[in-house]
Amino acid sequence: MRNVSTASVSVAAMVLSGCGAGIGGGPELPPATFVAAQEGPGEEYVIGPLDELTIFVWRNPELGGKVQVRPDGRISTPLIADMPAVGKTPTMLAQDIRLQLSRYINDPIVSVIVNEFNGTYSQQVRVIGATERPASIPFRANMSLLDAMIAVGGLGEYAAGNRARLVRTNRATGRQQEFALRINDLIRRGDTSANVRLQPGDVIIIPESAF
Repeated sequence: MRNVSTASVSVAAMVLSGCGAGIGGGPELPPATFVAAQEGPGEEYVIGPLDELTIFVWRNPELGGKVQVRPDGRISTPLIADMPAVGKTPTMLAQDIRLQLSRYINDPIVSVIVNEFNGTYSQQVRVIGATERPASIPFRANMSLLDAMIAVGGLGEYAAGNRARLVRTNRATGRQQEFALRINDLIRRGDTSANVRLQPGDVIIIPESAF
């Protein structure tokens, strides 16, 4: 009887120790509210390919206008050809344009506004696997798992949402870490504890069920 009791205790300990690991394996992220209690700005936006920009040059409107970042990451404006834009913030790009224009006009004042954005891959959240519309979604401040799933139309018919994983890269070390997600519980059961906060560059992988 003592041996059976010891084995039972061991099994119970293993079950309890695995409770925090998540159904899909790996650690779980802390829950996030559906609407952030305290909204805050995200990281300063980094311009990506195909973003649409408005460039304004004070007192010289003919030198600005609306431009789209080309797939090669560059833009062209009057007096400026093939300026790199991808990877810069709007402030950085405005400063570069100002330096170029200063060869032609005195003390130009330049501002850059992002009208439509896609962002670089490091600024996107990608959702792949068993979902209605796999997609890359531009990250927005305070974005949560629920927001991403609404954007891709929810789970596919045969999705194993509670075995989904989130892959996140630590920008300081370059190392990847996986976290377990419970998307079934979030979407189909309304379990608010399954909603988590996302970060730029996150990849959500949703497998299909085995049957």
